[in-house]
Amino acid sequence: MENRLWWKWQYRTAPYLFIAPFFILFAIFTFYPFFYSFYLSFVEWNGSARKIFVGPDNYIALVQDHSFWRSLGNSVLIFFLYVPLMLMLALIFAVCLNKAWMIGRGFFRTAFFIPNVISVVAVSFVFAIIFNQHEGLLNVVLSNLDLIKEPIRWLETPFWAQASVALMVLYRWTGYNMLLLLAGLQSIPKDLYEAAVMDGANASQIFLRITVPLLRRILLFCTVLSTIGTFSLFTEPFILTKGGPLDATMTPVLLLYRESFQNFNFGYASSIAVCFFFLMLILTLLQMRLLGDKD
Repeated sequence: MENRLWWKWQYRTAPYLFIAPFFILFAIFTFYPFFYSFYLSFVEWNGSARKIFVGPDNYIALVQDHSFWRSLGNSVLIFFLYVPLMLMLALIFAVCLNKAWMIGRGFFRTAFFIPNVISVVAVSFVFAIIFNQHEGLLNVVLSNLDLIKEPIRWLETPFWAQASVALMVLYRWTGYNMLLLLAGLQSIPKDLYEAAVMDGANASQIFLRITVPLLRRILLFCTVLSTIGTFSLFTEPFILTKGGPLDATMTPVLLLYRESFQNFNFGYASSIAVCFFFLMLILTLLQMRLLGDKD
């Protein structure tokens, strides 16, 4: 009887024991840091042993901080500079590489995805050389084509610095989104396309009436990831411009880094992190509500 109860207890508890490591690690490395950061947002702390409770003062100062609102505005501008173009290019590439007549599909899929797996630090330094005002490859090419009369100050003027960051992010993430859309394309039944052709639909009608609607969820997923990624940019603007010029490429995460590890204002930096979390949550819910399906 005791042996039977022992095996019955093992049968019931074994699944929970197998999944317990994940939840324990998730609690230690996710839940605890989040709630501790939320606690720090209500204190004044410079890293010493003493923490001074200041209540909502950090959040009041954050609302009145011009740099914080500037970082949000920069992220919105960078988002519109590259995300629509990136999704359009990713969709075009995915459609082309999904065609049976496309030669070298495996090679091109790999080539488009390689920028995403290369170290972002290495890519940032390469783009810093490309965008150099005097000897950069981009200015040299544009000058030889007689498209510009004077070298463009890519990293020294606010708008062109934002455009430079956007171009680099466009280069890194177009291939990744292309693979997501390609996976979505391959899940669409071919019978739909055959029926559309038999009904007399042309290529543009098939693309707009069948392909795009059936890729709506994948496009929404790519848009949500791109939104979070744009507001979370750190390495690219940090290496290219250090957040400048005139804070033109300052992002919320870069501002958080500056306040915490340069100014040692950990309480205020935690308030930025908390607000950033809820902002991304709200934006994600809005995008899912506006662009997602009813279900």
